[in-house]
Amino acid sequence: MPEPSTGRERVAEYLARFARDRDLTLPPLGEDGTGAIQRGSAVVTIHVLDDKGVLLLLARIKQAPALDVELAKRLLVASFAETGDAAFALHPHTGDLYLRILRGLDGLDYDEFEDLVHSIATTADAWDDRL
Repeated sequence: MPEPSTGRERVAEYLARFARDRDLTLPPLGEDGTGAIQRGSAVVTIHVLDDKGVLLLLARIKQAPALDVELAKRLLVASFAETGDAAFALHPHTGDLYLRILRGLDGLDYDEFEDLVHSIATTADAWDDRL
């Protein structure tokens, strides 16, 4: 079997392996480089941005929360100290609160992909209940 030539092809193989390893039925990564995995209450969307050489993982935590100074500070501190590889971010158009992981595609292997998915899903599953 030939080596995948693009980041999208590589991540598509990782997503298929992730599903096989867990006996899950997941739709394959789309031609546009997007896919999704649900773990607990968290839905992790996968975005392969080959032209930028980046993998973006997103998990929506809350729809357009009202952010006061106290909550904003809590989220920033959590991004620094509690969320592992993930960080909180606000969608620029909707104001929805997400956890996100941004990782270059160079050197990304299956074990790291699996770890990133697990990290964001576990963190999102915990935080969507807290907010």
